[in-house]
Amino acid sequence: MTSTSTAPRPRPRYFIGIDNGSQSSKVTVFDAHGRVAGEGRAALRPYDTPRPGVVEHPDDDLWTSIGTASQAAMAAFGGDPADIVGVGLCTIRFCRAVLKADGTLAQPVMSWMDARVGMPYAHADREAAYVTTSSGYISQRMTGNFRDTAANYAGIWPLDSDTWQWTDDDAELAKSGIPRAMLFDLVLPGDILGEVTEAAARHTGIPAGVPVVATANDKAVEALGCGLRAPDTLLVSLGTYVAGMATGPRNLRNATDFWTNYASVPHSYLYESGGVRRGMWTVSWYRDLLGEEAAGSARAAGLPAEDLLNAEAAKVPPGSEGLMTVLDWLAPGDAPFRKGSILGFDGRHGRFHIYRSILEALAMTTHDTASRMASELGTEYREVIVSGGGSRSDLLLQIHADVHGIPAHRAAAASAAGLGSAICAAVGLGTYADFDEAVDAMVRPGETFLPSEENHHLYRRLEEVYRDVRGHTDAIYRRTYDVFG
Repeated sequence: MTSTSTAPRPRPRYFIGIDNGSQSSKVTVFDAHGRVAGEGRAALRPYDTPRPGVVEHPDDDLWTSIGTASQAAMAAFGGDPADIVGVGLCTIRFCRAVLKADGTLAQPVMSWMDARVGMPYAHADREAAYVTTSSGYISQRMTGNFRDTAANYAGIWPLDSDTWQWTDDDAELAKSGIPRAMLFDLVLPGDILGEVTEAAARHTGIPAGVPVVATANDKAVEALGCGLRAPDTLLVSLGTYVAGMATGPRNLRNATDFWTNYASVPHSYLYESGGVRRGMWTVSWYRDLLGEEAAGSARAAGLPAEDLLNAEAAKVPPGSEGLMTVLDWLAPGDAPFRKGSILGFDGRHGRFHIYRSILEALAMTTHDTASRMASELGTEYREVIVSGGGSRSDLLLQIHADVHGIPAHRAAAASAAGLGSAICAAVGLGTYADFDEAVDAMVRPGETFLPSEENHHLYRRLEEVYRDVRGHTDAIYRRTYDVFG
């Protein structure tokens, strides 16, 4: 007679992805295969704009919203909290946080839209002891350590973009206005920042002692969560800022049609085309402008307002029968006179033509800037991944496929940045040997939309006109700027 023994099953491993974006904080619990096991979201409060050029997050809103979203995610998580083995932390890029010696805020966190983040730091508060990013601030609140990812320091920071370390050039330090003693220690994506403190555990509901792992800036982490790895793949991120992104190994400093950002894989880079400021914000603006007319019709149809708008706009012919929208709802710094335009009205056009023309403008603008980026990189895109809240729309995915003339894939993860954060944690804690293995295991492809050759040809013709519009409207807006600002 023989006896057999059953080996105990290995315990599941879960990773929390924190995605602190421009409009909300999202916290998601993922299993080791990228499946969602619990999630929570908390909206950010409106910015404070006490004077021109100043755009701040009120009070301690970033930390407060992350706490609220984390508590909701943990309440929705049906597993054993002891199986949560790591937290990946991702926050808004281009923010600046000035901290006291104990890590609390010396002043409100500056938004990426605050003019001061594009200027050297000016030491005006005697209590200020550290200058860091939003990720550095939240890292300190989570772990108690003054440690941050190097991959969130694009902009006016004394970082050597080749080594990903603080410069040892005194002149470069002086240009930033930040003394070396006021800067955090740097780690790479996938490195451990510290462990969740007891105070952070009370605030978030995440168990104390869980390792917190560094990621990168929010766009780079989103790219990782979408599985962006090949140089012939374009990622279009549909957020408050809409841009095209590609990845590669070279730190290209003097590009003219894109800029080089830090990627989520250490010593890799993310290339970003020019983009649309207030991109998906404009879509929401138009939905809200329609007000009860759209909301009431949507309720009667049993649909969210966005779904009704997309369904009706899908009935509008490609090209919106000549209606064109130019998305300058937030003027660029080098052309403050510029305004948004909707051109070409005639008796055929209605509210759904306007909506479709906004979606087409997002795709055509991205296609134009991404094509110039591809030309400079010497590559050609064979597919486009579309992520962000707008990627829920079948109409918008089909428009992107038709405008770009290549297959468009929907990112499967509802929070790609959250999944990218969890991937960094899974690699940093040894569940996967490297980022490629983790992406293969945790990122699943979404639905694919194939382009219509006929529609692509139409959009190519329309884009030729679209590129010239500002050359004609700028002169008008310069004149009205003198009247209305």
